[in-house]
Amino acid sequence: MRAPYGLNILDNCLTCAVREEHLFCNLSVQAGQRLNEIKSTAVYPKGAMLFIEGQQPRGVFVLCAGKAKLSTSSREGKTIITKLSEAGDVLGLNAVVSNRPYEVTAEMMEPGQANFIPRESLLQFLKEHGEVALRVAELLSRNYYTAYEEIRTLGLATSPSEKFAKLLLSWSTKVTQTDGTTQVKLTLTHEEIAEIIGTTRETVSRLFSEFKKRQLLQLKGSTLLIRNRPALEKIVQS
Repeated sequence: MRAPYGLNILDNCLTCAVREEHLFCNLSVQAGQRLNEIKSTAVYPKGAMLFIEGQQPRGVFVLCAGKAKLSTSSREGKTIITKLSEAGDVLGLNAVVSNRPYEVTAEMMEPGQANFIPRESLLQFLKEHGEVALRVAELLSRNYYTAYEEIRTLGLATSPSEKFAKLLLSWSTKVTQTDGTTQVKLTLTHEEIAEIIGTTRETVSRLFSEFKKRQLLQLKGSTLLIRNRPALEKIVQS
């Protein structure tokens, strides 16, 4: 079914054409049928807030299409992006399971689709389907280690250059070309990159200029070419 923004609505989890190994993907037929019954589907524009930090957990959002950024802010207004979520990710799970306020704000970075599952329906679903509950436990465990690595990156990195190099290395692991370079579609602004590595927009602009001069990366429009992974690893190791 077609929808605004040119999206192809995925309204049946059992017949979804992009099913992959995510939390609520590739379930048993019985579990998939039950999931179809308890979820509701909606399309969201760029900038839409799925939930806000500090809000009581009313349910989870399963991102089916599009991207979302998860961020947290201090009382002084400083913001850090904790994760960039893609299709298949389940947003708000930690808060819903622990019955604590959402720890981050989830904002759509581009138009997309998300399925919403109310908290009470989700908890009953997990009681009825033990294999899904086990997947939830595994995902929450991975979330813990991811948070630990983020703390290491922000807390132990000695310079913005090291943090920026670590970010580029994380991107370069996704699609590497035969010549060792990596092409990445850069959808983030300098301000958003600054919020990921805990620095300022001006510093990120300076780092882009510095890394281009050192031939570590190249920008062609919105395409970022990561040219020298070994050199980036050396910056991190130093």
